[in-house]
Amino acid sequence: MKEVDRRSFLRDSALAVAGGTLALGGAADLLARGAVSLEPLSADVSRGLCALAVATLRKAGASYGDVRLIRYRDQSMGTRDERVTYAHDSESYGIGIRALAGGAWGFAATNLVTESEVVRAAREAVAVARASALAKTDDVRLAGEPIHKDVFHTPVEIDPFSVPLDEKLALLLRVNEIMKKTPTISVAEGFMGFSRKHQFFASTEGADLELVVVRSSAGFSATAVADGDSQERSYEAGLLNAGWEHVAKHDLAGNAARIAAEAAEKVKAPNGPEGAYDLILDPVHLCLTIHESAGHPSELDRALGWEANYAGTSFLTPDQLGKLRYGSKHVNIVADNERPGSLASTGYDDEGVKCRKEDIVRDGMFVGFSTTREFAPKIGRARSVGSCRADSWSSIPILRIANVGLEPGDAKLTDLIADTKKGIIIEGSGSWSIDQKRYNFQFGGDAFWEIENGKKTRMLKNVLYQGITPEFWASCDAVCDASHWRPIGVGSCGKGQPSQSGQMTHGSANARFRNVSVVKAKA
Repeated sequence: MKEVDRRSFLRDSALAVAGGTLALGGAADLLARGAVSLEPLSADVSRGLCALAVATLRKAGASYGDVRLIRYRDQSMGTRDERVTYAHDSESYGIGIRALAGGAWGFAATNLVTESEVVRAAREAVAVARASALAKTDDVRLAGEPIHKDVFHTPVEIDPFSVPLDEKLALLLRVNEIMKKTPTISVAEGFMGFSRKHQFFASTEGADLELVVVRSSAGFSATAVADGDSQERSYEAGLLNAGWEHVAKHDLAGNAARIAAEAAEKVKAPNGPEGAYDLILDPVHLCLTIHESAGHPSELDRALGWEANYAGTSFLTPDQLGKLRYGSKHVNIVADNERPGSLASTGYDDEGVKCRKEDIVRDGMFVGFSTTREFAPKIGRARSVGSCRADSWSSIPILRIANVGLEPGDAKLTDLIADTKKGIIIEGSGSWSIDQKRYNFQFGGDAFWEIENGKKTRMLKNVLYQGITPEFWASCDAVCDASHWRPIGVGSCGKGQPSQSGQMTHGSANARFRNVSVVKAKA
């Protein structure tokens, strides 16, 4: 069983904006060292180096190859009470080259972006592929993909790196100050994270892409202490492909007093009950539930037993496509790498596949997986969903969860509450645990309210619910409409060996699940 607490999940999601890249000389600490400055290459020179790598791959005998020349900038910061706890600004620059030769993959990377080093790395990638072919069990075969020549930019209104560091930190400290005015608040914390990825991609098939992806996130939490107990309440402008406008829209300071008050109420609230309850889950909470019980199981490499690191394999198998009832008729789960703002919506993935939308569950029936060009043919699919991604120029692209989300229904939240006699509303992420097949699970949350006879009543604490994946989704009897739908980003999803950190979005509206087993988190 893998178990992670809410604090670690939020922290890792925020810091992942500044992680997953190898900064030259390490992460630059703004307070101690100042930001790293790397002189960027022009677009023409960058494309020329990619073309040189492609030509070298062909000459060395690769049947297929692709090249990613990437420049990252990452900034993260955090505060605790009246203090700045960290502020980092780092840059990373390098080239990763993947080759297919003898029916097997090879990969090489370098942070010395020169012609001679690019040629050396391309030859090394082919040599690694030929060595790997000695141990292969089957030839790698790739799904077809049109040749794309394109430029993609994340829509950004305000460049987050144009906002002064002092201004960002001042906002976080102001939020902490507001929260600490509530008497029982012992600790107030805040964070922000921003990243920019500028990538050039080329392949032996003729693809030529330039991608610029900007991401922003922010949030804070209040910990209340009273009567020998401590409880936390949090608020997030979750990680999104967007600029500073995303943070500004969430009005951190305007929500600080409410979050502190709810933390103070939560610490004095009664423990959650036990038994069968109807649950109304909000999008922030459902993000993690979807990630663990729908996202990971629908990664095709896990389902085929090719991957088990960090999250195990999957109870799903390809022979269940179109046959397994995954949930009720209200459950429509979609791998949507086209939705603007979502983290896996990058125009194209890291093997040049145009991001697409494909059903995972339709009307409750299991119908699809997240795929790459290598894995799509294994289930007879002509094209990949576009879910092949790496966390750095120094990492080989692997299959990652797509933007797997629950499609909206037609319900209204007020009507759901009014129609619930014995239930609990759960908001936000909490502790979680799930087995290595993604089948049996337990989830907590950040805030809980009891529902009695159609009325939202008192706040609760220490609520956990348990379930079996298909039984849980089968108990979903209503999903709210599009006005309630929110995209929630996952900033740090571990996978692979060596490990990589991936990002994706799990959007949903509030949804109701009937007769779920609820247990107490504490005696």
